[in-house]
Amino acid sequence: MIVSVRSNASIFRFLRGAATRCLLVAVPLAIAPAAHAGYAVTDITDPTGNNFINVLGINSSLTIAGFDNNNPAQSFTAVPPYLPGNFTSVVPSFPGVTVTSSMATGINAAGDLSGIYMDSAGNTHGYTDIGGVFKTVDNPLSTVFNQALGINNSDETVGYYAPTQAGMTNQIAYSQQGGVFTDINHLLPSNVNSQAVGINSVSTPWIVGFYQPTSTTSLGFLDVGGTITTLDPFGSTFTQALGVNDLGEIVGFYVDGSNVQHGYIDNSGVFTSFDPSGSVNTTINGLNDKGDIAGFFTDNNDDVVGFVGTPVPEPATWAMMLLGFAGFGFLGYRKVRRGTAAA
Repeated sequence: MIVSVRSNASIFRFLRGAATRCLLVAVPLAIAPAAHAGYAVTDITDPTGNNFINVLGINSSLTIAGFDNNNPAQSFTAVPPYLPGNFTSVVPSFPGVTVTSSMATGINAAGDLSGIYMDSAGNTHGYTDIGGVFKTVDNPLSTVFNQALGINNSDETVGYYAPTQAGMTNQIAYSQQGGVFTDINHLLPSNVNSQAVGINSVSTPWIVGFYQPTSTTSLGFLDVGGTITTLDPFGSTFTQALGVNDLGEIVGFYVDGSNVQHGYIDNSGVFTSFDPSGSVNTTINGLNDKGDIAGFFTDNNDDVVGFVGTPVPEPATWAMMLLGFAGFGFLGYRKVRRGTAAA
């Protein structure tokens, strides 16, 4: 990220200290981002048979949210294993409104959703589904084009609006909570478009997204309490930050010098490129607080396939964990020995 040889008594004291240190090491492993050797990837195919599915969000229960291309597009959630019977269609409903298509874009720990729907007049709106209650999320500065792209555990959303139905130009990033909209675009460097896409649930939420300095370039951003950091993995001229978890891990995509699109994971300022097997074009759109990632890729047949990636710890991380468990065992052994001696 830019802005990444003693007496027996002495030996026992040493081992006891080592065991304690192992415990101290083992505890942070559960609360800080772990180093990953890679990901175990589960491909998710379109249950409608149209060979197009976008997985856009994932929570810590591994429930995913996204949309298929069932003409029209339809929001869904799904639980593992991600087979057709485990998909649930999400149909936004509003009094007096005909919804012609929808896309679920984010999901929080409670299963609440952010998303997008289009009405019969061709206008695009943001929406939330909170406990089964649908609500339109439209910035009052535009009634014709809004998108809600992420939601956190406080049901704060992020997204953007545009002044025309097409929504392709003059995009303005914002956050929203309780019907109050906060402009993010004015904090960013000069740009022609900006979108806020992901938000986490820490006390001062981290917001990620991207802005376009020109119509052909794009850079990611991180907004922490109004302080902006530009995110530019591998010096790419076209990249977007799309998701952030409570550990501060960020995901998105970048385009390399050969014009090939890859996913990336930003772990404390260290960027890692990621492509599922068979991908020719990868987007990582979301991640949860366990480090599971979710997104989609295009394969050689031009099919769009969703995926979930579960992190596999590096060997060194496993070794630290085992040392931690050994420390627990050693202290337990000493306690038993002392109890036996007392008897």
